[in-house]
Amino acid sequence: MRVPTAIAVTSADLVLPAPDRHTPGAALLHPPEQVDLESALAGTAALLERHGHLVALVPPWLPRSTVQRLHTVRAILETDRIALLGIDLPPLGTALLARQLRQLSVCDFSPGVIASAARLLSHYIYAGALLGSVAKLDRVRVPVGLGAHARSWSPSAQFAVMAHPKPHLAKLGAGGGSKAGAHGAHGSRGALLPAGPEFATHLTFARGQLASDWVTAELAPAWQVQGVLENPLPAMSPGWWGTPKLVEFAAGIPDLSVLYQLVASVRREECRWCGLELIGDRCGFCAAPLTAPPPQASAARSRP
Repeated sequence: MRVPTAIAVTSADLVLPAPDRHTPGAALLHPPEQVDLESALAGTAALLERHGHLVALVPPWLPRSTVQRLHTVRAILETDRIALLGIDLPPLGTALLARQLRQLSVCDFSPGVIASAARLLSHYIYAGALLGSVAKLDRVRVPVGLGAHARSWSPSAQFAVMAHPKPHLAKLGAGGGSKAGAHGAHGSRGALLPAGPEFATHLTFARGQLASDWVTAELAPAWQVQGVLENPLPAMSPGWWGTPKLVEFAAGIPDLSVLYQLVASVRREECRWCGLELIGDRCGFCAAPLTAPPPQASAARSRP
């Protein structure tokens, strides 16, 4: 029986429950403060021995020491069977993407296709949060005006924020209505809500230190999601969003057959560097682009 490609994350709170009994769990690659290098090498080698290939999500918000450990393990093992994917999603969105890759790992896709599919699937994840403050939100690439910064000092302030796929910020009024925003969708009260997906999704949310039912009472019906799941808040979420007063949410495609068709519809190529199959324009394992740069571009870079 074929053993699925291992899908790895760096903490247990990024492992969402499996949607069915066929979806495998995620492998955990522990940070250096939890596991020494020798144990990390042994554990990763065992994963490769069992699964053949390992696909790990490496978002930019991970601690530098954790990222360095992952690259060190791959370098010492001298293997090209570990893919370290730099996917830029918030913590709950990253967990949702990892679950989708776990679902696909039991299909008849090669490890190279599964790794390069991560970039494709990330475009179909809608990730955001309800925040009690946006004073420290600028660093996650959601524009925050001076007015929103000033309103953040109000004890009752709440903001609907989308980080992916398009930035969105709206100040919520009493009862969950929004007073301002951009690229939104109108909810049942005429409020401007973040624009949602135009395809069937399930919504996963996680509560921080903010008491609000806005995500389930307002956002989920407006987005017409097919299901809602509550999950514990990832430990890195307060730091990513700049406040512990939040309710994080992420919506994505739940149906394996739809995920399969989405990936299978993309033309497969062979990586010119490592020879693995890929979809898109870059190999997930060696990061080589699908096509070589033009000769004139290479020559221009070599000039002093």
